[in-house]
Amino acid sequence: MTRPYFTAYETRKPPVFAPMSARQRAIWHFLAGCAVAAGAYYLQWRWSASLNADALGFSVLVVGAETLFFLGTLMFYFDFWDEGDTLARPYDSAAFEAASGASAPQSVDIFITTYDEDVAVVAPSISDAKAVIAPEDMRVQIWLLDDGDRADMAQLAKHHGIGHFARSENLGFKAGNLRNGLLRTSGDFVVICDADTRLLPTFLQNTLGYFSDPQIAWVQTPHWFYDVPPGESWSDWIVRHIGGTPAHRLVRLAAAVLTWLTGRGRIGADPFLADPTVFFDVIQRRRNRNNAAFCCGAASIHRREAVFAGAIKRKSAAVGRLQTRLTQPVATCLRALPLQPYRFHVSEDLYTSILLHEDAAAGWKSVYHPQVEARMLSPMSLTAWAAQRLKYAGGTFDIAAHDNPIFRRGLSWRQKLHYGATFWSYLNVLWAPVLLLAPVVSLTTAVTPVKAYSLDFFMHFLPAVVLGELAMLAACKGYPVGPGRVLGVAALPVHWHAFICVLRGQKPRFAPTPKLPLVGGGLRHVLPHLVLLALMSVAAAVGIVRTALGHTDFSAPLLWVNLFWLGVNMTLIARLVPMAWWTPPAARHTEETQTEPEAAHGACQLAT
Repeated sequence: MTRPYFTAYETRKPPVFAPMSARQRAIWHFLAGCAVAAGAYYLQWRWSASLNADALGFSVLVVGAETLFFLGTLMFYFDFWDEGDTLARPYDSAAFEAASGASAPQSVDIFITTYDEDVAVVAPSISDAKAVIAPEDMRVQIWLLDDGDRADMAQLAKHHGIGHFARSENLGFKAGNLRNGLLRTSGDFVVICDADTRLLPTFLQNTLGYFSDPQIAWVQTPHWFYDVPPGESWSDWIVRHIGGTPAHRLVRLAAAVLTWLTGRGRIGADPFLADPTVFFDVIQRRRNRNNAAFCCGAASIHRREAVFAGAIKRKSAAVGRLQTRLTQPVATCLRALPLQPYRFHVSEDLYTSILLHEDAAAGWKSVYHPQVEARMLSPMSLTAWAAQRLKYAGGTFDIAAHDNPIFRRGLSWRQKLHYGATFWSYLNVLWAPVLLLAPVVSLTTAVTPVKAYSLDFFMHFLPAVVLGELAMLAACKGYPVGPGRVLGVAALPVHWHAFICVLRGQKPRFAPTPKLPLVGGGLRHVLPHLVLLALMSVAAAVGIVRTALGHTDFSAPLLWVNLFWLGVNMTLIARLVPMAWWTPPAARHTEETQTEPEAAHGACQLAT
């Protein structure tokens, strides 16, 4: 049996995420203030002095999209404004009893959830869980929770000497699997792991200390994808495919040209833009200041008391409502409504965060621990990428549509703004297409969203764009912001699919992200992108030809401004296309690949 592809990355060490320095914070705040002022000034001018009266509908549509984009920027500035790390402390039973006024906890359950993952993926997770260092006198029990009821998982658990619970009905998806484990165990704390979550030995040492505060309900740690391919330098790629040596003048020249054309110094690095550093070290870390960092499931640890207290409270309220509506005995209603420690939902982690954060009476709080305490596998195919994105988008849209935390009474206004920023980022499916396609309309019809591409336009527009870009770079502590921008555009077709399905009343279902590389099937995910690229190419050709022929209403400023934005948009869209044929070098000829039909083909579907 060939070794799994991810064994090639076993020696990688996790990054250390430093806090923002006072100088970085001052620069970020200054640039944010300048960007907000420039953006507001630009929009004021757009609405009052730049609308094209000859195409008022199109002009208002575009400036409306720009305004909504700016509102989203303001929400993210609030999201990013400042870090607020919770003081870390080592776990000590005497200190725990003194701080909490309760007896020190005695046990921890580590749950490793699986559904259809291969033994090669799950086995390392079990081995690493067994290597976790526990505090003195703390009992740690590992449980394999198999929602696929497979004989090889039962054998794997027996081989490692750990607990094993299996289900075949899959009620509640992952949340139901966790519920099954919770109802059959008794640990004071519960660590949640996906099938590929490999805990570092220090996980408990570095997270249990937070629970000395009796109001801490859970602690979330970053997701670190240790298998993200580092890629290959253009020089090495040229030598491997054409020949020569990396030091040869022509090779170096060709490599420089390819770097300039692609904007990337390496080919194949992080092909699916899976690196979550900006989300965890910028967004999550800064939401922590307002008790708004939400649970992301894997690599988190939970106080059992908090999980069950919230579930019992919610069930009691639901039983009361059902009994009032149906006039049935309480016992009947109790049986009809299962206890849900984690909400039965495709986004059970986000949903549970909202429900615990809103319980102001109980005073539950969350902690985001900023340093890596586990490693995981990234999506290794376009199908896996699409499945993950669809699940995120479908779950978020469903919560926003049917149980929006913005309207929940228990959340503070700061928490509502943080959650609102998450929903707003997905709602860009409504206005991002307008900004993407506006250059297409202008190049084919000579209809523009502004009165004229004059000096006045550039004097208002350029400061807003430049200062906004500088502010975002400062906010992200130097992390590249390009991948996030690419994802925002590349994922639009998937997000549209999720949005339409939720509007039609369909509930998103849980489709585990495939953990091993998949072969084939990626082309269907990039067909919308190819259609858009073809449409944009035709628009560019039409604009160039009509301008060259001197057609009425076509001009050089119109052509060049719209060609520039069209080129930017095409670059963002085209970034996804090569993913359809990409496979990791270590997996191209191994047995650890699956064909597309063998993976969960329904991963990109929503169930009614």
